[in-house]
Amino acid sequence: MEDNLRYTPADITSLGEDEIFVFGSNLAGYHAGGAARTAMERFGAVWGQGTGLQGRSYAIPTMQGGVETIKPYVDEFLELAREWDQTTFLVTRVGCGIAGFTDEEIAPLFAGALDLYNVVLPREFVEVLRRRRP
Repeated sequence: MEDNLRYTPADITSLGEDEIFVFGSNLAGYHAGGAARTAMERFGAVWGQGTGLQGRSYAIPTMQGGVETIKPYVDEFLELAREWDQTTFLVTRVGCGIAGFTDEEIAPLFAGALDLYNVVLPREFVEVLRRRRP
């Protein structure tokens, strides 16, 4: 099935105008590895800030417990994305690296993003969400 959706690139090294890098973090904001490190080194993430907008990045904490502890932070992010509809949010595979979750566990948290033209998801998340839709 061919589509016209954009997908988040696997390796983001630069952002276009009005783009935000969305990454998985820990609550302490120790951005030492993975996408969090990229966010700090390239896109203005702040050491010690584990959630929300910072520079040209947005942190979603993923290391504090199970998937149910991540959901409120994803919901907050989706609400911001709805309000900031002139900004494009490039979502990385949040929680699927160092945090150790699978795409099948995390993607459903982003189901509401499929209806938002300004949120770009990883192909892996979109594939999981499509399998789940009736």
